[in-house]
Amino acid sequence: MLTRLTNGSVKLIQRWMPEPFLFAILLTFIAALLAMPICRQSPVEVVTNWGGGVWGLLDFAMQMALVLVTGSALASAPMLKKAIARLASVPKTPMAAIALVTSVSAVACWLNWGFGLIVGVIFAKEIARRLRGVDYRLLIASAYSGFVVWHAGLSGSVPLKLATPGPDLANATSNAIVEPLSIGHTILHPFNIGIVVLVIIAITVVNALMHPKADAVVSVDPALLVDEEPPARVKPTTPAEHLENSRLLSLLVVLLGFGYLVIHLGFKGGSFDLGTVIMLFLFLGVLFHGTPVAYVRAFGKAASGAAGIILQFPFYAGIMGIITGVGESGICFGTVISQACIDISTPVTYPLLTFLCAALLNMFVPSGGGHWAIQAPVMFTAGAQLGVDPGLTGMAIAWGDAWTNMIQPFWALPALAIARLGAKDIMGFCLIDLFVSGVIIAGGLLVWAL
Repeated sequence: MLTRLTNGSVKLIQRWMPEPFLFAILLTFIAALLAMPICRQSPVEVVTNWGGGVWGLLDFAMQMALVLVTGSALASAPMLKKAIARLASVPKTPMAAIALVTSVSAVACWLNWGFGLIVGVIFAKEIARRLRGVDYRLLIASAYSGFVVWHAGLSGSVPLKLATPGPDLANATSNAIVEPLSIGHTILHPFNIGIVVLVIIAITVVNALMHPKADAVVSVDPALLVDEEPPARVKPTTPAEHLENSRLLSLLVVLLGFGYLVIHLGFKGGSFDLGTVIMLFLFLGVLFHGTPVAYVRAFGKAASGAAGIILQFPFYAGIMGIITGVGESGICFGTVISQACIDISTPVTYPLLTFLCAALLNMFVPSGGGHWAIQAPVMFTAGAQLGVDPGLTGMAIAWGDAWTNMIQPFWALPALAIARLGAKDIMGFCLIDLFVSGVIIAGGLLVWAL
């Protein structure tokens, strides 16, 4: 049964899914065509809203790129790569390899999405080099499937926004939330942890069971997966080269960065927000690479993986401009979608419908910051009126943002670049994970709301 479903899903995606950049373009026109009748906006108003939004996510795009690049650079540190190689020798069968890649990737993505995404793919490639008979497409899909727990983890955009103090929180939520919510009310809430654990177990089992029979396996030549070796270290001969290869200088920079984080988090009561995550992985990367020049090289190599995000972010920001834009009619497309969810909600069903609303919006705006801008002013106000815990509302948005990433190829771009595959190669398997994880998330949110 599962084999037939998987084969059908793979064929469906192979036939109908366009290249991710074309996917963004198609979504742009779909959003524009829907906004005109639903919001009674003229073509000129829609184009104006689109153009006005194109550069609206530059700050957030820079943060996302830095999360990815610092996480990637850290994952490529020799110490971590050796640990990954040792771990890759553990599985002896294809199904065991798929299960291990899924669980490792999911846990790493929960810790940090950029780090987890890259570690998962590097780990999958290392296994593909060592283990014969494993399906390479499913191996990379398994590495990406762990991404479904991203927004429920320590680098989730919405819960970190809720944890960040300042006037922006009250402004973004229309004064529904004026004091920051600690991650104990969101990411580390027992119900959220329970959902995360169940999702990881479920996708681990399902991914292993999806492995095709030997005659249908798509493998890869291990020689094609060999990474470029870093340049051999040469003895410094000039003052500049001594500085570039100074472990002491790297250590001093690391002490500076960690010193700030200790003061910020331990003594100043600062929040574990997106900036904190970036700083943590930046200075861990400097520490593990050992010398300034080694980290510069790793960072430069990692930056190429962010190309797809950098290219597509303006288009998705433009879509957000269409969805949040208001013409002479005074109707906002995003508000219409959110209000439709609110109108049929009860205190128990509100988190579930918020989750589904966020999942739909994520197809058009695959950005936690975008969801925050669209949904925070409406959903937290409505949630407060219904008596729903704001932490639950926030996590419902976060889970919806993460869930449809399984079929939204935007965030898979860095992983696909490293794996040298296309979105069509993995999204058929991810579609099965979408349905399995969706049942667990929806059920968990309903139980949480009781």
